[in-house]
Amino acid sequence: MQRRIAVIEDEATIAASVAARLRAEGFEVETAADGLEGVELCRRFRPDLVVLDLMLPRLDGLEVCRRIQQERAVPVLMLTARDSETDLEVGLAVGGDDYLTKPFSPRELVARVRALLRRADRAPEATDEPVRLGVVVVDPATRRVTRDGREIALTATEFDLFFRLARSPRVVFGRRRLLREVWGYEVGGGERTVDSHVRALRRKLGPDLIRTVRGVGYAAEPEPEEAA
Repeated sequence: MQRRIAVIEDEATIAASVAARLRAEGFEVETAADGLEGVELCRRFRPDLVVLDLMLPRLDGLEVCRRIQQERAVPVLMLTARDSETDLEVGLAVGGDDYLTKPFSPRELVARVRALLRRADRAPEATDEPVRLGVVVVDPATRRVTRDGREIALTATEFDLFFRLARSPRVVFGRRRLLREVWGYEVGGGERTVDSHVRALRRKLGPDLIRTVRGVGYAAEPEPEEAA
């Protein structure tokens, strides 16, 4: 069965180019030219993945992402002409899984789409035991994270990233390794995606649970009183 992809992009040439390339790769594709049309398209078309421009008329991409994720969880690859860290982190926080900054290569777009679909198809690791990092508990069976018994709302990608780090406390993971093991990217860029998600996790869980190893990557750190 063909996988369905919704492309929500107001620049007609970009939308046509993206749609044509994805159709050539065997996907069923429908497009929308503004935010409200995009929300309605997702309701009607029920895509397996959404390619979403952040700068849209009538309803911006962030609000589109919020609405479609509230109705039905679906992988979202965001497109942006801006490289503002704030914009990107807000986009990831409302349910975006990854982003590409314009201009981008069609090959890179297809690689990201295929990786996100593979990741969405993976069975959850519900057999793993909960992981404790001090007062923070990560439960893969329920995909919940709690701190001092209070649940912390994480996006699907934030959970997957934090769980991967938490399963191997103090082990330093390079960005390329995290892209491969969490996002499923074998080639191409995307290191800044990891950085943006780590910043989002620190805002939600506290600044000290994930340590930066300059020039290498990140490691999960137990709370100081639990480290001994």
